[in-house]
Formats: sequence, C-alpha cells, structure tokens
Amino acid sequence: MPNVFDKKHFDISGTATAVEYSSPPQNIGQGHAPRIRQEHGRMLQAQLQTTFQAVTEDRQAVALPAGQPPCDGAYYEVELRRGTKPDALERKRQHITVGATKVNPETSSTSSVVYIPDAAIPALDEIFSEYAREEKRIGYVEPIEAIRKAQLLSFWTDDESALPEAGHEQLWWEVWCDKDAAEEVSAALRKINCRIAEAEFWLSFPEAIVIPVFARRVDIELALIVTAGITELRRGTDTPNFFIEDERDNQHAWADDLAERIVWPDENVPRVCLLDKGVNRAHSLIEPALSANDLMSVDQGWPVTDDLPNAHGTPMAGLALHGDLFPKLAGNQLYKLAHRLESVRILPPNGFAPHEPSRYSTITLDAISTAEIQNPEATRTFCMAVTNKNRSGEHTSSWSASVDRAAAACLEGDEEDAPKRLFCISGGNIPNIIQADQLGTLEEYPIEDPAQAWNAITVGGYTDKDQIDKDDKFFEGYEPLVQAGDISPFSRTSVAWSSGKTPIKPEVVFEAGNRAISESGALLSDCPSLEPLTTGADVIGMSVVNFCATSAATAQASRMAAQLQADHGDLWPETIRALMVHSADWTDPMRRRFQHDKSRRAHKQLVRMFGYGVPSYERATASAKNSLAIVAQNAIQPYKSKKNSTAAFNECHYYPLPWPKEILEQYHDQEFSLKLTLSYFVEPNPGRMSMIDPQRYQSAGLRFDLKRSLETNIQFKKRINAMEREDPRKGGEAAVRDSGEWLLGPQSRSAGSLHCDIWCGTGAQLAARDMICVKPVSGWWKNRRAPEICEQKMRYALVVTLTAPNAEIDLYTPISNLIQQETSVLI
Repeated sequence: MPNVFDKKHFDISGTATAVEYSSPPQNIGQGHAPRIRQEHGRMLQAQLQTTFQAVTEDRQAVALPAGQPPCDGAYYEVELRRGTKPDALERKRQHITVGATKVNPETSSTSSVVYIPDAAIPALDEIFSEYAREEKRIGYVEPIEAIRKAQLLSFWTDDESALPEAGHEQLWWEVWCDKDAAEEVSAALRKINCRIAEAEFWLSFPEAIVIPVFARRVDIELALIVTAGITELRRGTDTPNFFIEDERDNQHAWADDLAERIVWPDENVPRVCLLDKGVNRAHSLIEPALSANDLMSVDQGWPVTDDLPNAHGTPMAGLALHGDLFPKLAGNQLYKLAHRLESVRILPPNGFAPHEPSRYSTITLDAISTAEIQNPEATRTFCMAVTNKNRSGEHTSSWSASVDRAAAACLEGDEEDAPKRLFCISGGNIPNIIQADQLGTLEEYPIEDPAQAWNAITVGGYTDKDQIDKDDKFFEGYEPLVQAGDISPFSRTSVAWSSGKTPIKPEVVFEAGNRAISESGALLSDCPSLEPLTTGADVIGMSVVNFCATSAATAQASRMAAQLQADHGDLWPETIRALMVHSADWTDPMRRRFQHDKSRRAHKQLVRMFGYGVPSYERATASAKNSLAIVAQNAIQPYKSKKNSTAAFNECHYYPLPWPKEILEQYHDQEFSLKLTLSYFVEPNPGRMSMIDPQRYQSAGLRFDLKRSLETNIQFKKRINAMEREDPRKGGEAAVRDSGEWLLGPQSRSAGSLHCDIWCGTGAQLAARDMICVKPVSGWWKNRRAPEICEQKMRYALVVTLTAPNAEIDLYTPISNLIQQETSVLI
C-alpha cells in the first residue's frame, strides 16, 4: 500500500521541559465464416493454458520489490475479430477487465489487454470447453481469434516509434490505470524506484487516472508483472508548447474554461504578496483573486500594472496562484483556491531610471510597509525574485540583513509582539549563455544577494521538463540540456561558499524549466516546451505564456507556503518554513551525482547544490501511518543577565519522544529514518565581524541534539548540559559512541537559522533515541548587559519525522495512543 498522507501532525509543544542550561566546557463475427467450434474451442483452451504457464513462470522469475505483495493474476493479449467490441470480454464475476485496445491497420482485427486473475483461469477453461462441446458460450467465445502473453507493446497506444527500444532509457510515461487501482499502481511503481509526479499533476477521467511516471522501460515492464490495474501506456510527449503555439488562437478559451472550474477565495485568506513589476489584473485567471486595491507601488507615480513586452509580475502571479498551468489546462477538474494575491511594484516601469543597488533594502522595506498598511490583518508570504545581478551572497549585505530584520519583526515601528514575516526569495539565475563551451561550473555561479538572508526561504531550481515539442522545427535535432529530476540550467548554488559559516542555500528547489542543446553540442537555447506555463500580461494577445528560471520556482514556493498557511492557520512563519524544508527530498538524479561518494563532504555538496530537495505539499501538510511528523512551537530565553558581566546561557528544552518501543524492537534489524528540522528567525547584526564570525550576526542561535542509543537519560543530559553535572566547570564522562548515521552531522548543519539533518538506523537503535534537546549557542544578544536585550525570548519550530522501512508498519496509531493524554493534534 502507498503512503497516504491523510492524518494530522502531532503537536508536542506542551511536553517541553525547560531547565537551567550551560554549555559544556567542550563545546462476435459480422458476416464472418462460421467457426468449427470443436477446433476453435480446443485451440483457445491450449493457448490459455500455455499462456498461463508462461506468465506464471515470468512472475516466479522476478524478485518482488520489498513490501510488494504477489500479484493475483496477469495480463493477456486477446485478439478479436474485426468489429468486435472489446468490453464483451469483461466478466465482473471473475474480475476480468479490459485495458488497452488497438486495431491492426492491415487486418482491422482488434487486440486488447485483458487482466485475468489466476482464480478465473479454470472458469475460462470450462467456458471454452463448453463452447467446443457445442453446448453454449457462442457469443463470448466466437469473436476470440487468439490468446497470448501481453507485452509492453500491447499496452502502448502511442506511435510505436516513440517507444524506447533500450531497456534502460528513462523517460516520462503516462501510466493509465483503473480509478480504483491508482494508489496501488503508484505504490508498486515507487517500490520499483520510479519517480511519481505529485498528485496535482495526475489527470482524472470518468474511468481512469493518468499518472505521470519517470522510469526506465525495464521498470515499466517489471510493473506489468508485479501489479494489477494498469490499462494503458503512453509517452509523456505533450508539452506546454501545445498551449503556446498550436493552440494560440484558442488560448482565451482554455484560460476561461479553467477560470470557470476554480472555486475562488474570499478576502479573508492568506495571500502571496509579490514584490515585482506589477500585475495585469485583467487576466481571467488572476482578477477574482487580486482586488484592485491590492495593486500597489512603492512610488505613487508608477503604474501598478506589468510592463509590456518585458512582463514579469503577471507570469509570477499565475504561478503563485495556480502553479504550472499545463496540467490544469489539460484537465477538466474543479479545484479550490484557498489563497489570494497582493502586488507591490518595486521595479521602475519602462522609461524610468533603474534603481541603484544601494536602495534595494529601503525599497524592499517600503514595499513591506505598503502592503501591511493596506491590509494590516492579512497573513501573507512575501515573494521576491529580484536579485543583485552577479553579486555573490556569501557574505551578508544591507539588503539581506533588511530581509532578515523584516522576517524577525525587528523593523522600525514593529511592536514587541509584531508578527514575524515569511519570505521566499530567488537564488538568482545563471547568465543566458548561448555557446555551450562558455558555460562554467556550478561553483562559478553562486547564489546572488539578497538570497543569503538567513531567515528567508531561498529557492533554487530543478526541472522535470525533458520533452521538446517534436513539431517545433526550430528545435529539430536539439535535446534537453539536463535530464528530468536534475538541477535546472538556470539555478545557482552555494557549493563554493564557506561551509559552517554560511547558511545552506538554496533550502529548496522548485520547477524552473530546462534548456535545449543542439545536436552538435555547441549551442544552448531557451525552449518554450521545456518551461512551465503561466498567465501572460498581454491578456488580449498571449494570455498563456511560458516562464522559467528561479523566478518561476520562487513563485511556486510562495504558493506552497500560502497553501500551508491556509491549511494551518495557527502555525508561525518559522513553522511554515520548517515544514516546507522538512518535506523536501532529493530526486534520483540529484542523488546519483554523488552515488560513488558517501562521505560527509559529498553530502555537503548535495545540500549546497539542491538544498534539501523538492518539497512535497502532501508531506508538509499531513502525516501518514508509517511516516508521521511531530511538531513543536515554543519560545526559549537563550540568555540571562549577570551583574558586571555579559550575559550567560539561561535554559534549554527537553522533549521526550513518544516512540512505540515494542513495535520498533520488532523491526530491530530494519532501517528507519528520523528527520529533524529546527527553524527560528534571528535578529541580524550585520557588522564587519559578522562576515567572519556568524555568531556576531545572529541575535542568538539554537541547536538540537538527539539522545544516543546507548545513553541513559542522565548520561544524555550530562553530555550536552554542564548544569546537569556535579561540577559544571568540569568535563563530563567519556561520550557514549553514537549509533546509526547522520547525513550531515552537527558541524555541517550548524550555519544559518535553519538546521536540518537525517539520521538512519535500526529499529532497535531508534527505540532508545527517545529524547531531543533544543539548546542555545552564542549570539550578539549574549554580549549585551542590558536585560531588555539579552533576556529576550526567541521563538522556534521543531519538526521531527519518523519513517518506517515499509508502508505496512503502522506507527501513527500507537504513538497517538501514547501521547493523547499529554499532547494534541494540530487543527
């Protein structure tokens, strides 16, 4: 069974124990000739038994993926006389179903894929026998020409030339399946290590679900042996170019049709506030979610609408509201929007002088103020895809620090209890290089200012776009530059930044589009069919456009943040950020870049290239029975004042983890994973020393520590907290050896204001790792004597996800039983 994320996360905020803390010293036939029934019936009996033996041997010859139950039947290809309706083969009593059907252009005969359970074979054999004895069953049996084993080609309803010949060639497939079997099919494909598109990209029709799957031919062939429910296969060859070029005259009809299928939001919902070039509100896919009063500008003399022909804000708006329009335009489902838009123009219109870089910080703050004055009670995510071109963000700047101040609610005029602010910022784009030999390495393209902001979610790009429109003659002979699932050719990284001193950026990656490379390998080109679709500012001429790069990725990240805010109105911005990052995972191509190097160094490069991966809205908003999230929101006072001295450490928080130890010990030799994310916002202090000492930049820092498997609770507390020792000035006992394995480790995850790591170990090891400590480290508040500064509290969000090795292990129910008296479930 697949992971079904339909359960609420647990809230353990109330279980924290605050204790005094000090850092340790070491820190049928129409006119056909009549059948000769005896011969025909016996022939079908023989074919059925021969094919049954062959498919049985196939199943016995393959190793089932871990956790995959044996299939109770197999696919057969049944050839029918010309003019026969394939559904005549279905027999509900025996659960015999019909799938892909094709007509031979030469003979006009029909062949259908038929799924036959093993238990139905004797019944079919008897039907054929009765037919041969001329007793009955004429209508069912006579149209059947032949029975044979179904091959992959039997399911293929696209042009045969589009079917890959090589078994290991990867591509996007459309896997069509019965509605009732979609989850089982997707679960089996995941166990074969295929990549399954997010559920919002699945298409639903009255009798089928279409699942986009990125896989090899051999993977799909294996799926046809080990699972039931697949009815048809096609190549995922449709591209956004269909809606841009082939359907240019019908764009408005497509957009208007989609607009009519949307349940639009009211005013009192979270919003994405775009800090960009303005938005053309006249678009049918934008107007119901963007009030005229919510079109603003930092300069009253500027128009609030987007520029033509260089529009940017309107395409951002479409992605921030709807995500990639491609699957939605192609579908027919109703869907509900639970968030709105705001727009504050921060870039000058055509004909006005560009901003000086030194003004970016004040312009950004003016834009924030403008939005909040207009809608003071609104919950919002600020979305900004403007960067200081070609300026590396390795060191903090006034712009990035201004973003950090705004996020932490430390701006002039912010009251003590002012709400924190959530930002999604683009990491910047690689230059649009045409000559392939001029393209540098990733180290040469660092994240741009102000995306180094500690408190912001910095967004990079990956791509799943790998299909070039075969009818686009301009790109004849071209290939996608990168494979699906890899880093987008537009995206920058922090691979070259100082590890341990600079935050991991980007934290997450979203779809940013791909580029095309010529057959000779010499030329690079932007390609419309390799980019997401969104709303165009020219609503009369081009209402649907392609749009790419990290601007597109940032808009989609903001959309997810607003969706989570709509789902969980009681969560802080720190927690929304934590859940987005925590839900992310790396694709197989991302992992394969480092598959031959399992060192910590390789893992550091992985996160500095892709952040923590591609977020999953499904995982961020809910838990599953075998993969559950525990969330805590709390405030800690890191320091306390001391007479005639700078401040000292004050407290740490202990959280007992409600592990079902008996269940974990049943799986003592199987590997579980535990993911921890700690998120908080710092008040920045961007002085000169902050460039070489991050503790001089942060107001305070926090870290998490997990009890080790062989430690007692007392040993754990003594190891991390000197105040738990008989003499806090002396070192503790020799540390107990750690068990399992951290992906990054304490040093690599320590920079910035978000810390995320994954521990993997056996069920037996995990059962004993049942306590977490959240503790302070030094920051500039600690260097102040005034209590009103050093004794401030800092909010934080802690997210812990426990994942079992297979979907059948129910961890949610026993954990719920353990903590229902002490904790609550998030609403």
